[in-house]
Amino acid sequence: MGFVSLKYDFAFKHLMSNEEVRKYFISDVLGIPVGEIRSVRLVSPFLWKRFMWQKQGILDIHLLLNDESKVNIELQIRAKKYWDKRAMFYLAKMFTEELVFGEDFSKLKKCVGISILDFDLNDSPEYHRVYRLRDKAGKDFTDILEVHIIELGKKLDGNRRLDDWIRLLNAEKEEDIAMIKTDNPGILEAMREVRIMGLGRSLRMLYEMRMKEIRDRKAEDDYVRDEGIAIGEARGERRKLISQVRKKVSKNVSPEETAALLEEDTALIGQIHGLIRAHPEWDDERICQELERG
Repeated sequence: MGFVSLKYDFAFKHLMSNEEVRKYFISDVLGIPVGEIRSVRLVSPFLWKRFMWQKQGILDIHLLLNDESKVNIELQIRAKKYWDKRAMFYLAKMFTEELVFGEDFSKLKKCVGISILDFDLNDSPEYHRVYRLRDKAGKDFTDILEVHIIELGKKLDGNRRLDDWIRLLNAEKEEDIAMIKTDNPGILEAMREVRIMGLGRSLRMLYEMRMKEIRDRKAEDDYVRDEGIAIGEARGERRKLISQVRKKVSKNVSPEETAALLEEDTALIGQIHGLIRAHPEWDDERICQELERG
């Protein structure tokens, strides 16, 4: 039997297509008794745009609870620049999307963003933090906007219902799933879904393709990074050489003598020597750029 990690978006979305899993996950994260959740239906992930030039919001998993509260669940594997602003952008879009011109503000519904991060957002040991609009004394201004941050890499307390969900999301092999001992119906259903995904040939092929894509991209990134380092080092050495030649030019040392003193190629030293004399206003970087073009 194969194993499909839930840290890949298609697998996580497939898991959340199960209503029972969605219901218990929301219950355990938001602290809502499961008996009070009649439905957690999936809605379109595309947020409405009032004008064509506005940025389109696309949510990972967009849910609507029975009290019409809206929830977005996002699984983020890699850290992104301006992640906090990005998260607030989508929460604000979700909050305002259904209020059209002339409608009463009473139509605005509570919006909750749940961000599951496979990286540490800060140094706090808390792996589940909840943010709302509060005053300096900690008194709520409103609970109509709520952000939940769940960090998968932090040490678990071991006594929260959320812990088993984190263990499940961190599972890398079947043995990790087997180690989860729980009576939570949502977790048990999620474990069953993970095992089914491991058996599904088409989903398994998709997973392998995604893994290959990620490995190839990493290899390309490593190559580009190494090439960039090599180019940067070579450019630094070239600028150092230009600086040395400039000092010899200021003392009227000939290109041939300079090449001999620096133990460098005569043709290259002659080229640098000529550029320095022809363009005394150019700095070392400008001459370096000219040599690269030539």
